[in-house]
Amino acid sequence: MYDFRNQVVWVTGSSTGIGRSIALAFADYGASLVIHGNSNIKKAEEVLQEVREKGSEAILVTGDVTDRSAVSEMVSNIEAHFNRLDILVNNAGTMVKRSEIESLDPESWYKIIDINLNSVFHVTQMVLPLMKTQNSGKIINLTSIAARNGGGGGAVAYATAKGAVSTFTRGLAKELVAQNIYVNGIAPGIISTPFHDKYSTKEMRENMASQVPIKREGQPEEVAGAALYLASDFASYMVGEILEINGGLLTD
Repeated sequence: MYDFRNQVVWVTGSSTGIGRSIALAFADYGASLVIHGNSNIKKAEEVLQEVREKGSEAILVTGDVTDRSAVSEMVSNIEAHFNRLDILVNNAGTMVKRSEIESLDPESWYKIIDINLNSVFHVTQMVLPLMKTQNSGKIINLTSIAARNGGGGGAVAYATAKGAVSTFTRGLAKELVAQNIYVNGIAPGIISTPFHDKYSTKEMRENMASQVPIKREGQPEEVAGAALYLASDFASYMVGEILEINGGLLTD
């Protein structure tokens, strides 16, 4: 169905959850992987091993994607090892904390924007020279259902950052398509990941899942399938689109 042999894929934040599933899915179809971790290096190393066990070449890069010098070093390592990058999946991000805006401290606001939005800018900007040299590339940005519905309780800052990621995706797509670099996005809904284990109570998750027409949370693998599609030749006429993976909770 898919064939990513001879292609190099970098998935930021690939130690757990959706990022992990996306990395493993690309490995299933022959891609070489750049696994990335920052706060959970041990889990990233486990994913690296899983990818290699599937027969794919893979390296691990570590560092904070909100730190430009760290991102520059990671990109240099990728270039030194593979001398190319075909597919970038900007997945790294987190809620940081739930808080109503009235009581949200400025430091947390800046951190939420930094890790969910500014990191996408840093990583994307620094890989573009590689993709432009190849005259080809695919960039997939992970946004969220929160970008359209404003998020759940205490998630306005996170939703704001993800809304900006969606806008960045659409604008960047128009900017880069003439250079054969295709940019699209994925907006997951309620997905069973460590994200919700950390930031959502059992009661919150049950309530959210009850509102989904399918009546369950999604699985990371169901998001990974969208990434495979967007990175493949099957999506050769898709530019600046955001695929909504939410079980029908929010439809156009």
